[in-house]
Amino acid sequence: MPKYTLHINGSEKVVDAEPETPLLYVLRDYLELNGPKFGCGLSQCGSCMVLVDGNAVTSCVRSVDSIGASRVITLEGLSSENGKLHPVQEAFVEEQAAQCGYCLNGMVMASVGLLNKNPNPGEEEIKDALQMNLCRCSTHTRIIKAIKRAVKNQ
Repeated sequence: MPKYTLHINGSEKVVDAEPETPLLYVLRDYLELNGPKFGCGLSQCGSCMVLVDGNAVTSCVRSVDSIGASRVITLEGLSSENGKLHPVQEAFVEEQAAQCGYCLNGMVMASVGLLNKNPNPGEEEIKDALQMNLCRCSTHTRIIKAIKRAVKNQ
């Protein structure tokens, strides 16, 4: 089985995995990072989202072999070393933008990915960035408010 050196949340991790193993499985099963969730397994719900070189991507269909030297950040890697939450995480807490938690990882990671590209997005850009993320309990309005708050708090 090949060895892969992955750059995860600011440190190098070496894993033994088959090349086609989904990144999600490596993160959850090998590295015990449970922020990304298994939702649909088809890249359609967003619950497995991570940042790869600052861009929000689904990890359920991306193979570990495709990561190479890219930098991967999971939900666990967003907070600072002293435990301070990322501004998006803080805003989600302040706006109570989570209910059941199914979509939370994807919504937060998609939001951070958006703000990495555009630190001052309008509401339509926010909605577009969240388009692929499914929320079962309809907290969309609070999520959008949280992202707008994060823009102000950056």
